[in-house]
Amino acid sequence: MGNRKLSKRQQERIQSIQNRRREKAESKKHLDDKTLENLDGLGAETSGTVITNYGSQVDIEGHSEPFAGKVVRCFVRANIPSLVTGDNIVWRPAEPQGVVVALEPRQSELIRPDNYGKLRPVAANVDRIGVVFSVQPAPQSNLLDRYLVAAEAQGIEPFLVLNKTDLLDQQTDSEVDSILESYKSIGYDVIGVSAKNNGGMDALKSYLTNKSCIFVGQSGVGKSSLINQLVPDNNSAVGPLSEATNEGTHTTTASKLIHLNTGGVIIDSPGIREFALTHLNQETIINGFKDFREFLGYCKFRDCKHETDAGCALVEAVATGKLLQQRLDNYRQIINSLDN
Repeated sequence: MGNRKLSKRQQERIQSIQNRRREKAESKKHLDDKTLENLDGLGAETSGTVITNYGSQVDIEGHSEPFAGKVVRCFVRANIPSLVTGDNIVWRPAEPQGVVVALEPRQSELIRPDNYGKLRPVAANVDRIGVVFSVQPAPQSNLLDRYLVAAEAQGIEPFLVLNKTDLLDQQTDSEVDSILESYKSIGYDVIGVSAKNNGGMDALKSYLTNKSCIFVGQSGVGKSSLINQLVPDNNSAVGPLSEATNEGTHTTTASKLIHLNTGGVIIDSPGIREFALTHLNQETIINGFKDFREFLGYCKFRDCKHETDAGCALVEAVATGKLLQQRLDNYRQIINSLDN
């Protein structure tokens, strides 16, 4: 009986119940109006940015004196939507902690489905997404394409960062070069660096100047190590690769906004081994492959699946060398994964 397979409707009902329970629990973490008014020394409204979100409380950085540049721990008022690192907010100073009273409109947001299938923002007000991959663990083009599609779908410009170039040898050099050249040919900026020996870091610093960026990528690719090189006094926790899986161990537990010495900010986010695209439809996903766009709409049949369909413009573009076969294969894998 315990192994009985649930129907789709039963699964949706269970998920709905779990979502309600989780939202109820989250609402209890916020500060209600009665408690708010009882705080001591509640000051005038002022602006700030969320640096880190701990669930029931957030750290914010003040914008105006006497709090300019200072980090203050705050409660969150009950009617405020879930906050994420990078959010611009209105808050009021108080004792023992301040209170966030309003959320400013987001200029951009990176979202992804949580474990329950509900869309959750990961970061706000970023204008670049740095997709970090490395020599170890070995890069996977399918995973890279998932990150790129997610960024393209949300209108945030992505770029690629290859870390651990110090580990390149004759064999891996050829394999990695092939991946790098593929994405460069599509039009993506690609920066090769080594957090270990500081190679390429000046180029990365220059690229990030005056930008608001978030690093995403598998655990173990060295996102936190890169940030420690970019901001030496940051000291983000760094974990080793798992000997059993050769994958990274999670060391960053909460997203954190960090100022760069050259101007701009970067958000250090928890490692994500997979990036689900279940919230996106087929049209959004295929448009997320920016090298496909000039060929879309030219297939012989309007309902072309881009598999073995006669007159498929994408298949023909691959055959003539105008598109990469690996990119079309990755698109097919992503679409097929949505049906499973």
